[in-house]
Amino acid sequence: MVTGCGPNRISDVASRLPRILRSEFGGGEKQQPLFLHEAQRAAGVQISNLYLSDWSSDGRNLLYSSPSNFGTELWIFPMDTRKPFRLLRTPGNAAHASFSPDGRLLAYASEESGRLEVYVQTIPFSDRKWPISSAGGSEPRWRSDGRELYYLSEDRKLVAVKVGPGPSFDKPAALFQTRAVTGGTGIRMHYVPSRDGRRFLVNTQLRDPVQRPITLELNWTAGFGR
Repeated sequence: MVTGCGPNRISDVASRLPRILRSEFGGGEKQQPLFLHEAQRAAGVQISNLYLSDWSSDGRNLLYSSPSNFGTELWIFPMDTRKPFRLLRTPGNAAHASFSPDGRLLAYASEESGRLEVYVQTIPFSDRKWPISSAGGSEPRWRSDGRELYYLSEDRKLVAVKVGPGPSFDKPAALFQTRAVTGGTGIRMHYVPSRDGRRFLVNTQLRDPVQRPITLELNWTAGFGR
């Protein structure tokens, strides 16, 4: 499991850079820093914040975005060599990158058209590239079998795209309206699909932003026998 956390409070307090940690399931509380910032510096790249996007299904590569003078770029961090390399630089920002389950395709959002849209490219990169959304889109995620791709439209609908052999991509079909936070961000995702694509966990914006108290009712089963 790879997690991002708040500012580094141990070795580089002044930099206030996020840390990315690795921990094993069932392995207790011991966590291993992955030192992506140090690797970026060693590659001769000026870095600020790094935002983790995905981890390949074979566990070999981390995918993250990094701000630069050109916008936000996509980078790969191989777990074996620990030598990062730039995967994608586009006009404007690129974010929300996601490996397909078989590792052969990459879905991401880019501002190269002037606004965030979803694209898919082959891995390794080639001249094969597919525009997935056409009216604004961000936060693409794959179903666990790779046969469907999801994203959030500009008006925050959850959209599905069937993926066929080749690959081929059907026309986007809106599934339902969400109340996910408006405005694209490369820092976080606002939803997660279940493995079969039948359910979605969505970070929902409250209609009423006023904080309300939590009421705890004790012995609530006592009334069942009445």
